[in-house]
Amino acid sequence: MSQQDRSRPLGSGVALSEAYDTALLDLDGVVYAGGHAIAHAVESLGTARAGGMHLAYVTNNALRTPDAVAEHLTELGVPAEPADVITSAQAVARLMSDQLPAGAKVLVVGGEGLRVALRERGLEPVESADDDPVAVAQGFGGPDLPWGRFAEAAYAISRGAVWFASNTDLTIPGARGIAPGNGAAVEVVRIATGAEPQVAGKPLPPMHRETVLRTGAKRPLVVGDRLDTDIEGAFNGGVDSLLVLTGVTDAAQLIAAEPKYRPTYVDRDLRGLLTGQPEVTEEKGGFRCGGWTASVRGEALVLGGEGDALDGLRALCGAAWTHAGDGSCGLDAEKAVAALGL
Repeated sequence: MSQQDRSRPLGSGVALSEAYDTALLDLDGVVYAGGHAIAHAVESLGTARAGGMHLAYVTNNALRTPDAVAEHLTELGVPAEPADVITSAQAVARLMSDQLPAGAKVLVVGGEGLRVALRERGLEPVESADDDPVAVAQGFGGPDLPWGRFAEAAYAISRGAVWFASNTDLTIPGARGIAPGNGAAVEVVRIATGAEPQVAGKPLPPMHRETVLRTGAKRPLVVGDRLDTDIEGAFNGGVDSLLVLTGVTDAAQLIAAEPKYRPTYVDRDLRGLLTGQPEVTEEKGGFRCGGWTASVRGEALVLGGEGDALDGLRALCGAAWTHAGDGSCGLDAEKAVAALGL
């Protein structure tokens, strides 16, 4: 319903939890950050589930197993089964098993989630380049991953091993702020070897394929906090998306987004699943949402009105995205965003 219109956020006359059968939820920055539940996440997900929406948790973080993730969610108050969790480790393991013979040795640079996923696909995790691996699998290993693991990967790749990465997110949100993600670690190996990995995670097709195979979703809604993984992944998969402002994306980045990074809907947090979404309408050279009107004057975005700040952001997106067309909006939005306090 949104793939042909990337000029403004869309509206919905019914709650998103009623309009879609399955929520494909990112975890870090959406459901929790630094191991703690984000405000309103537990209650919102419980209400959506009680209303009949299937909840699936789709994460680029390959560190933990689905069992561990489901246990953590349940501890936070979001009951989940391991089958509800889809990880980039599972996606990269399937990608590798499609190309490698059964029982192939794979050097692992990452955590237990990656090792478990490889074993499920009939591949043998090993720890050293001297074990003659035919491939290298690299995924997020947490803050305590030894530097020597990158050296092992470089040795194996230089000897001819095929390199795979679960994902290339440069950052990951945590309780204390934004930290380096697996993409930063991939860059270390890339610099050392000059090689390029095959990547499975969001926003690329292997992750969408894994998610559809495991959930059987018919009308999915991708819910995420990142434009360059969650929202772009939804765009690549031809499905709708909800951006929540509880993670790495801020209002200015959203306004500047080019079409593949523009979500179908935007809301503060997961309470957005439980409500309809207001229309953004074009009128008198500007865009209105709620009590706000946004327009382009010269090289700046101008915002006027009052009411819910999020409606103001939606109106600004309409003005900026329409002005930018198929490109990224380079207009000065700083003053308009500051007025909203977002």
